[in-house]
Amino acid sequence: MAEIFTYRKRQVTTDDVQFVRNLIAKQPTIGRCELSRQVCRAWNWVQPNGYLKDIVCRGLMLKLEREGHLTLPPRKFTPNNPLAQRKPPGKISISQDPVHTKIKELYPVILRQVRRSTDEKLFNSLIQQFHYLGYTQPVGEHLKYIAYANGLPVACLAFSSAPYHIGPRDEFIGWDRSALTKRRHLLAYNTRFLILPWVRVPHLASHLLGLCARTINCDWQALYNHPLYWLETFVDTERFAGTCYRAANWIFLGYTAGRGKDDHTKKKNRSIKAMYGYPLVRNFRKKLCHG
Repeated sequence: MAEIFTYRKRQVTTDDVQFVRNLIAKQPTIGRCELSRQVCRAWNWVQPNGYLKDIVCRGLMLKLEREGHLTLPPRKFTPNNPLAQRKPPGKISISQDPVHTKIKELYPVILRQVRRSTDEKLFNSLIQQFHYLGYTQPVGEHLKYIAYANGLPVACLAFSSAPYHIGPRDEFIGWDRSALTKRRHLLAYNTRFLILPWVRVPHLASHLLGLCARTINCDWQALYNHPLYWLETFVDTERFAGTCYRAANWIFLGYTAGRGKDDHTKKKNRSIKAMYGYPLVRNFRKKLCHG
């Protein structure tokens, strides 16, 4: 048995290739989708939530075919992939009447998780129209929230899978590379936070962060079948002071180097970000470092 290469942290060997060849030989009419599912089950290649790593496995088999290690069954059909040619979210108009008041006069503020709901398109549209970064389709596990007051949207928040290696966070948690690899799915990254431009309500932002901290674990488990123990975010220091995160008791962890994950020049090429983290349980270090 010889290793051929490593794909998504899995070592692929000559025995693995022969296993896939045997599956194809025994089932001449098998489709590529069913083939990848069978391979995932045989290798126990599953996500933390128990779902098969089907898409990852298909990418591996395409790589094996491109490099001449095997010949896949012919394609039975090519499904439409809306993500291949992404279009920006359509514009949805809502009332922009000014909301200038105190937060106690705005109660109750209702935070609604809208992923896979009829309001998801509204979330996408509001982020595209009013967030300075616009809307990008999240990859991996993610949730989307709209905050409503008096039946109207006042804010949007999004959380997704956490970045792999972040120095200040990893040092603060105290985990090693093995624990990071095994338990990174127990973290979520606040990718978007938007208070709609016509809403001026002091302390609303920190109030919403508090609501998220109390509800996101249940929402995440409902969709992905595993808990969250930690939230994190980056704040662009050239635009924002991070006041609402500090007011909501998020912990300042340090600054980024301003180079990006793919930089090889070791020179600053983007704005410095301040990193904040928020533990969702008291014994978060024990759970993240030791399980």
